[in-house]
Amino acid sequence: MTGRRIKVLVIDDSALMRSLLTELLNAAPHIEVVGAASDPLIARGMIKALNPDVLTLDIEMPNMDGLAFLERLMTLRPTPVVMVSSLTEAGADATMRALELGAVDFVAKPKIGLREGLSALREELVAKITAAAGAKVHALVSPAPVAAAASGASSPIKRVETGRIRSTEMLVAIGASTGGVEALRVVIAALPADAPAVLIAQHMPARFTTTFAARLDGLSAVRVAEATHGARLLPGHVYLAPGGFHLRLGRSGANYVCQIGDDPPVSGHRPSVDALFLSVAECAGKSAIGVILAGMGRDGADGLLRMREEGAHTIGEHESTAMIYGMPKAAAQIGATMEELPIDKIAPQILALSNTQRLRI
Repeated sequence: MTGRRIKVLVIDDSALMRSLLTELLNAAPHIEVVGAASDPLIARGMIKALNPDVLTLDIEMPNMDGLAFLERLMTLRPTPVVMVSSLTEAGADATMRALELGAVDFVAKPKIGLREGLSALREELVAKITAAAGAKVHALVSPAPVAAAASGASSPIKRVETGRIRSTEMLVAIGASTGGVEALRVVIAALPADAPAVLIAQHMPARFTTTFAARLDGLSAVRVAEATHGARLLPGHVYLAPGGFHLRLGRSGANYVCQIGDDPPVSGHRPSVDALFLSVAECAGKSAIGVILAGMGRDGADGLLRMREEGAHTIGEHESTAMIYGMPKAAAQIGATMEELPIDKIAPQILALSNTQRLRI
């Protein structure tokens, strides 16, 4: 995008929303709204004629809903998309589906005071459009597995009970942001039912983390849920930071436990990857594995470095698969990652490392 403005096409059935988004984005010197469409059928012709770098896309629209359009777009003409979605429960579920289909990120529509609410979101919106312009998007091949989960169908995953309840001797801490939804799906769905306990900090609002945890749970052999304060870490369980709250690792006697806090943002975020990683470095040291996945910015880099200094094995997602390479790159630049791996190689490495550690105990 160097040397020219990012071309954006706005797709929304609300004339007011189209007008406000156009006004806000055009105010950024490096962004140009090249067109606005009221529905996907109109947008198809405009995409061919205008060749935009990024689309903003509403979900509920006439003639063809946003998800159906997104699926066709990502199958036939992969293009960076930022969803503009409501914060309702239904909106959260649809947004999760959009991210699984290949959307880069989303911005939650304000419930009231549209003009004032969008103005307050201007910095976030511009940042996400800018990041999307540099994102790696790929052709959608087979959305069927996530489609089954989205429909609420019973999980095809057969969970195997791992025997007596015990605390885990190894644990995994994962941080992600933009592009992290699909990356996390790949990693978590590949873990067996007796995998080490996993703590996740993913930048996401509250309603969306509830939906995301449920969707991951339906696709995985491990149990996935939002973390609760004081919950004891167990093998075969994944603990997702609730939106708007920090997730940290703590101890209660000999057991690891989740600690949930609403203290100020760390590294500009709540939940913060740095907050999670720093707590894991302090409590678990060499008994932990740290993983930093796709995301913009540098949240998690300092915490991952601290984990490495305390003896943890640290992994970054390789640039070749990261939708947004910002967070793994920042970690690599300060020497926080011991290795970088493509996303499909991360779960096998986690299991190999945890098995090796168990043999040492």
